[in-house]
Amino acid sequence: MPPKSKPDTSGFEKLKKDLSAGRPDRLYIFHGEETYLRDHYLGRLREAVLTGGLGEFNRHDLSAKDMSPHALEEAVDCLPMMAERTLVEITDFDLFKAGEKEEYIRILSNLPDYCCLVFLYDVLEYKPDARTKLAQALKAHGTAVNFARQGQRELTDWVRRHFKAQGKEIDLRLCEELIFLCGDLMQNLQQEISKISSYARGDRITREDIEAVATPELSAVVFRIAEAIGEKNYDKAAKVLGELYQMQKSPYEIMSALGKQQRQLYSARLALDSGRNAAWVAKLWGMRYPADRLMVSARRFSLPWCRRAVIRCAQTDLAMKSTGQDAKELLTVLLLELANTA
Repeated sequence: MPPKSKPDTSGFEKLKKDLSAGRPDRLYIFHGEETYLRDHYLGRLREAVLTGGLGEFNRHDLSAKDMSPHALEEAVDCLPMMAERTLVEITDFDLFKAGEKEEYIRILSNLPDYCCLVFLYDVLEYKPDARTKLAQALKAHGTAVNFARQGQRELTDWVRRHFKAQGKEIDLRLCEELIFLCGDLMQNLQQEISKISSYARGDRITREDIEAVATPELSAVVFRIAEAIGEKNYDKAAKVLGELYQMQKSPYEIMSALGKQQRQLYSARLALDSGRNAAWVAKLWGMRYPADRLMVSARRFSLPWCRRAVIRCAQTDLAMKSTGQDAKELLTVLLLELANTA
């Protein structure tokens, strides 16, 4: 598996410069996983464009079902009222699957200076076809802004700032553990920060505060299963599995997460044997949190065991989906086997 490439941040940087200069451009495409950042900058864009006494009157929203070249042109041609500019927002409209592409190209290539047009991809994924004239027009006249998941440094700084805004301090290591536990999307982390800050009695966040109220992601809980297997403690692994069922996780979801975790463990073991470090593993999997915990866990297992675990996870996953056997029973048998052979 080749290392994952970093997301293109050039559009994001341009948007920030445009807003700082107070001169939003005429065309943006907002997309990406980090909806917290997207909503934040959409709010800033609205503030920058919708100035003057009538404000929202100069904002025009179009849904995907209402979109057509005629509807878009009407919205774009609306002159601003008692203001300098208008804002046109279009949500979840797949330009590359639309008909009349030549008409859209004509409109997008001739946007008036007073109009700021934003295509917002929320549920739909933005998949431009670079070979098309439409993609070339979008690139020539607009800016695609990818609100990607943030890197480790940016995210830890952001988490610490938000705790500080709540009157709390958190050290770097605990901050990283919180991201590992609850995931790296800001929207969810913001909710967890609020919960933890409300619960914590002291000025400094402790591990006990986090464990008491934070809601862990499936991947973090499954990691505890792997740690229990490494300790040859089947009872502990079974207890964690029971917690997952209480969280209403299906055996299929758990199996998928466990299979991925074992593949990551295998790659960490390979890294150890070839002299590579945690940073290499993190880059390989596109991890947004340190991979050192994975490396520590990998030291407990031999390379042949890791290889066998990956194979057995794949076989169990296939059996769950194709043989009609009880999925929970198959998962329990797999955990018992892994714990007894570790």
